[in-house]
Amino acid sequence: MKYSALVVAAGSGSRMKLGYNKVYMRLSDGKCLLDKTLSVFMDDPDCTQIVVVTDPAMFRQEIGEKTVGKVVVARGGETRQESVHNGLMAVLEETVFVHDGARPFLKKEVLERLKGTMETEDAALLMVPCKDTIKRVIGGYVEETYDRSTLMCAQTPQAFRTSVLISCMDQAVLDGWTGTDDASVVEKYSNVRVAAVEGDYANLKVTTPEDIH
Repeated sequence: MKYSALVVAAGSGSRMKLGYNKVYMRLSDGKCLLDKTLSVFMDDPDCTQIVVVTDPAMFRQEIGEKTVGKVVVARGGETRQESVHNGLMAVLEETVFVHDGARPFLKKEVLERLKGTMETEDAALLMVPCKDTIKRVIGGYVEETYDRSTLMCAQTPQAFRTSVLISCMDQAVLDGWTGTDDASVVEKYSNVRVAAVEGDYANLKVTTPEDIH
């Protein structure tokens, strides 16, 4: 199954306290975080295109020459959702996998599970069961404890028929509505059921310095 990967890498990374976008930090092996994130898609022959939403000048400086031919760079927006919307305008394939630029530990076998699901579905995302008890808190007091057996944590990639995601994103822009992730936009603005695919706890998003130690 051929697909385009849309990698969102336009954040400021303020919680990493680096003073620059965290996706360009160096890991212990000397590789740039974003370079590592892109590698699983670069090595996958089914991925015909990678749209990276980031600062073009920074990308050219840190990574550009390594990815010639497969990568298109799009400018980021004010929000993550706006960045995804910008990137979608460059997507060529009928299926798009949206992935966080700061999630560099995606394994090939996990990606293959998602690809297999998208052979028959119009939307799917990687998820893992919640390990912790989740409570709803209002004004500093617990109002409700949720049944953990029904709760899962969303990861990326999140995969969609490109036309479905574009249509839903367009409507969200018109309404001025912002979802918590890409799947939530599809949930709100379409009748498409979003399939849950087994993810991997190691597929974490680098958000704070503790995430890379």
